[in-house]
Amino acid sequence: MSAVGLQHIFALPAFSRYQVHLFSRFDSFKDALSQTAFYSVIYSLSDAREERRNCLASLRDLTFSHGNIQRIVLASDDVEARLICHLSPARLHGIISKSVSLEQLIEGMLTFLNETHRVNDNMYNHWYVNQNRMLSPTERAILRYMSSGYSIPEIATQLERNIKTIRAHKFNAMVKLGVNSDVGLLDAADILAHLPAREPRRSALSVPSFS
Repeated sequence: MSAVGLQHIFALPAFSRYQVHLFSRFDSFKDALSQTAFYSVIYSLSDAREERRNCLASLRDLTFSHGNIQRIVLASDDVEARLICHLSPARLHGIISKSVSLEQLIEGMLTFLNETHRVNDNMYNHWYVNQNRMLSPTERAILRYMSSGYSIPEIATQLERNIKTIRAHKFNAMVKLGVNSDVGLLDAADILAHLPAREPRRSALSVPSFS
């Protein structure tokens, strides 16, 4: 979604309690943090692998430095939303696919922005509860080995499992991530390889002044 599109949405009466600040780079947003108390950051993705990496890494850093700020991601489509859901190393408050109708997108954004501390503390919120369970530790390990060039037999040796078991975990990961080829799976593995293996400790959420 373009900056103009977001400006249009936040000009609607339903968003009148919020003031929107637009940044083309996350570094610019971080510089503004010293002067402005933000309530939420909405990261709009552009369906590029590098951008997904930057998004997940940036929001993970924000979790450490400003855990009280909501973190919402606007994904390009359902596949990207699923990738973000399963691969994010930090807790997110909402994930919305931009492939939904404008009415659904607006409703989703309002829902996330208006939620309470109790609901926001529920990892991944509405997107997550509508998806299959997250990747298991074994599935994540397989993706990490794949990103390093290991074959299925080599991964089986590393994890001390038989090849059929590794293939079954690989298939399960493909289903959860919504990909149907090794290329799609390697895309996810590549993202995962550039992120920490563990997510940061949860931060208590508070609601700062609106800005």
